[in-house]
Amino acid sequence: MKIKSLFKKGLILSMIGVLAVGMVACGTTDKESSTMDKDTLVLGFDDTFVPMGFKDDDGSYTGFDIELAKEVAKKLDKEITFQPIDWTMKETELNNGNIDFIWNGFSVTDERKEVVDFSKAYLKNRQVIITLADSSIKTKEDLKGKTVVAQDQSSSVEAIGDYKSNFKELVTLPTNDDALRDLEAGRSDAVVADEILVRYYINLKGADKYKILEDDFGTEEYAVGMRKDDTELVDALNNAYDEVVEDGIASEIAIKWFGEDIIQK
Repeated sequence: MKIKSLFKKGLILSMIGVLAVGMVACGTTDKESSTMDKDTLVLGFDDTFVPMGFKDDDGSYTGFDIELAKEVAKKLDKEITFQPIDWTMKETELNNGNIDFIWNGFSVTDERKEVVDFSKAYLKNRQVIITLADSSIKTKEDLKGKTVVAQDQSSSVEAIGDYKSNFKELVTLPTNDDALRDLEAGRSDAVVADEILVRYYINLKGADKYKILEDDFGTEEYAVGMRKDDTELVDALNNAYDEVVEDGIASEIAIKWFGEDIIQK
């Protein structure tokens, strides 16, 4: 009886050991799998951020970043799909694996570097102050006691930082479009937003209706955000971007959307 009991215990322990090894092996395989093993990459973006990435009249996605990403994907020999996301949840979407990178006028900041890895920068940008043309606001100092609007969870909010204590109120809204409409409706006195977006927007709406102050909340760079452990994708994307730049394709896309070559080489 004792021999049978010992035999059963040994058999059970052996089976547990095999299962444990199998589970560890599976876990290791999953962990070590690379995004570059995928045939299709998923790009997360705010589909209201003109001219970087937005929905066209025909329902398709277009914009500077969208076109640039397509060309980079060709160099990577990958398919690419575009996934609109809640911009306030971008890092969560990335790190949960719902998207493979954030590519949509994504500003490089020290805070973001803690949670994502960035590609090399491809554009420079300023955080500008925009008001209606007839506003009495002429400098940053004039924002004291005023209501200012910016996109929630954006680099504009980070750029404003502690200066918001000078405002009557800093209002954050889901999109830059919401912020600019708030200004037009007279509910706010100024908007802080990316210069690239603002200049495109006012050219569409009528440059005579707005003014961009000379003062700003600093300059920054746009780059692509990827998961911290996705070094293979970061390296591959940087190399593919360099090829698109060397081929002159990146410059052509920039001229199409901005009227000049503003690509960082």
